[in-house]
Amino acid sequence: MELRTLRAFVEVIRCGGFTEAGKTIFATQSTVSKMVKQLEEDVGVQLIDRSAPRPRPTEPGLLVYQRALDMLAMRDELLMQIGELHSFKRGVLRVGVPTVGGDTLFAPVIAEYRRRFPLIQINLIEHGSARLHELLRGGDLDVAGILLPVESDLEYRKVRREPVVVLTPEGAYPARKTSISLAELQDQSFLLFQQGFALNEMILAACRRQGFVPNVAMQSAQTRFIAKLVEARLGVAFMPRMVAMADRPDSVAILELDNPDIVWDMSLAWRRDGYLPKAATAFIDLVQEIVADQ
Repeated sequence: MELRTLRAFVEVIRCGGFTEAGKTIFATQSTVSKMVKQLEEDVGVQLIDRSAPRPRPTEPGLLVYQRALDMLAMRDELLMQIGELHSFKRGVLRVGVPTVGGDTLFAPVIAEYRRRFPLIQINLIEHGSARLHELLRGGDLDVAGILLPVESDLEYRKVRREPVVVLTPEGAYPARKTSISLAELQDQSFLLFQQGFALNEMILAACRRQGFVPNVAMQSAQTRFIAKLVEARLGVAFMPRMVAMADRPDSVAILELDNPDIVWDMSLAWRRDGYLPKAATAFIDLVQEIVADQ
């Protein structure tokens, strides 16, 4: 059982297809298919259900997928540890940045990190919290900005806590109104972020607690685009206050949300049992120095 074969299998599951996986590992579709077939022969069971529209793991396949993530992460950690024996001043820092609020919180940190450690290569990946957690667990990232609460397999430091506010079209509510509850919004169309964004589940779970399922009109990964959709009177949106204040057009109003359980609580997280490179430790300390508790 070779690590390259395990990597091919992992990418088929992650990417949802043999062709897509091949692009990730720079191999042809037929090569990836043969590698997965060889892995199935090695373990003696079928690992992928090929009858589904997109390849999905069987029950044994899911177990192999989870263990393969750990094995590949251990390989990457070993290579990083060997590299750090030479010099901390050189190396790679792999950072996951949240799509929502990542520019405001982490861009100043990354700029200062570059100034202090100019020979360290910074690899940035931008996603929602759910996907960033998966990449952390798989060893593809050293640290990532993830909303609290985090899973038990992660360590973290708190970075910023912001109330979630509502963006509404100008004039939709009386000018004297400064706050609104989810219950008052249940007849509105919701403009949410794409799947994989923890803020989405936070909003949807709060709506369920209020006894309704919202009408989700559209979803996007871009805060500015969502704000423009609100301006076009296509619905209401939810964002951390600092993001809303930076991205809203002038013709969009901001109302406080009368649901104290909906809070955007950003942390910087890393794997609890994983190897943390010195470059990542320096980044964590710099985030605490520049951003945390502002």
